[in-house]
Amino acid sequence: MTAGIVTAARRRESARGRVVTLALSVALIAMVALTLSYGEFQISLPDVVRSLLGLPAPAGVEYVMHSLRLPRALTGVLVGLAFGLAGAVFQQLTGNVLASPDVIGPSQGASAAAVLAGLVAGGPSVPVAALLGALLTATAVYLLSWRSGVSGYRLVLVGIGVGTGLSSVTSFLLTRSDIRVAADALIWLTGSINGRTWEQVIPLAAAVVVLLPAALVLGRALTSLQLGDDLARGLGQRVQLSRLALLAVAVGLVGAATAAAGPVAFVAFLSGPIAVRLVRGGRPVLLQAALVGALVVLVADFIGAHLVGPTPFPVGVVTGAIGAPYLLWLLAKSNRTGRGG
Repeated sequence: MTAGIVTAARRRESARGRVVTLALSVALIAMVALTLSYGEFQISLPDVVRSLLGLPAPAGVEYVMHSLRLPRALTGVLVGLAFGLAGAVFQQLTGNVLASPDVIGPSQGASAAAVLAGLVAGGPSVPVAALLGALLTATAVYLLSWRSGVSGYRLVLVGIGVGTGLSSVTSFLLTRSDIRVAADALIWLTGSINGRTWEQVIPLAAAVVVLLPAALVLGRALTSLQLGDDLARGLGQRVQLSRLALLAVAVGLVGAATAAAGPVAFVAFLSGPIAVRLVRGGRPVLLQAALVGALVVLVADFIGAHLVGPTPFPVGVVTGAIGAPYLLWLLAKSNRTGRGG
């Protein structure tokens, strides 16, 4: 009888997960359509569809769609997918909602390396530098957090310290650079998908196409890893190998997304908790978190571009305005209840 109750609960949870995934997918498609159609140059939805299918469209639609709006929208979707999925992997792997890439170091490492590469070698080296910076930072945080294993609370504390130091390095580099270069770098550090072209979309899409399925496959191990290392080993899980593989994939997603749009604040931090609340279950919610991340980036970019006055705001400003109060509330709540992770 107990087994039947558990099976029924799992079926309900799976059904709810599928419904949430479908609803998020529909909302994301609708937001993409709105992003492509709305702006100073209005494009009707039928014309959007015709342009996407390569059919004849009114004058000007082809240029606005394929040179301006479509690369920007695709960058937003891919960046959101990458950050949302990476954040969920970090949080669910450590069992701590504060263990997000933009809180514990990888995003700051990618930013510092990208700024250094931009100042020394120029634009083409920035994506590679961002990826390497994220990987090296994540490795350093993991090794510094190791004490016969890695606890979520220790990882957060070490990561915050490393991230703060790397932010200081970035600030130092900006003070030593030409004012015009520093201004461009500062816009990038805020996180923006404005003016993105196919040069940013293609490598980001290649990274997401490879890493997103890998994360979803490796994420099957999260259910047993969340039970603790000893129990996971008892269930036949190769704990350290699975954890390192998941972290490597998540860091790769962070590096690719940061290289394309800068460290868009709090998308990785917010997406996982939102997905958990929507699904209301104990299973990993990686796909749902990725969709939430994509939706958050597109909505925030639309708000910053069209709804806050004549001067457009980068997407990172809007996500930061949303995420910072949530982070403060979460820290205050953890302090009151005596839980650090």
